Amino acid sequence: MRGNLSNGIVSIKIEEGSKRPISLHEKSMFGRIEADSLNLSLIEACYLLEKGRLDIYEDDVECSIGYIIDILKEQELYGKYIVYRDLKDRGFLIKTGFKYGTDFRLYSRGRSSEMGHSYYLVKIIFEKYEINSLDFASYVRVAHGVNKKFLMAIVDDDFDITYYNVEWTRP
Repeated sequence: MRGNLSNGIVSIKIEEGSKRPISLHEKSMFGRIEADSLNLSLIEACYLLEKGRLDIYEDDVECSIGYIIDILKEQELYGKYIVYRDLKDRGFLIKTGFKYGTDFRLYSRGRSSEMGHSYYLVKIIFEKYEINSLDFASYVRVAHGVNKKFLMAIVDDDFDITYYNVEWTRP
């Protein structure tokens, strides 16, 4: 499949007779269908490029994986991409967690947003980042309030990830 990179979005044209972009969205929850195209975030597109399922072009020049990763690094999204890739490789379906103040919301394998609620909210924290205790408490409280588990993904300087499942308890 061919995707075209423009303004940080990779668009795959949905052509008559080709159901691949629609299937990619419906089965694996990639991107958003808008008009006649499937629009992917740069993180989603990089994952598909790395897996050999997408070719990305910018101004009719094919982009290498290194080029896309360099863009992610410039935009300080590389750590987020590493966590996305790890969770995707573990079989989770992933959508943005923006409305919950987190980075991602996760759906179990074989489920989609139409089939139920997400299981986890994921917040990515970099090892050297100082987190305010009130912010931390609010992430946990929001997750508890919407009946989801809260996962903290700690990314170190080598881009290794450690996950912590944090639960709210009443004293």
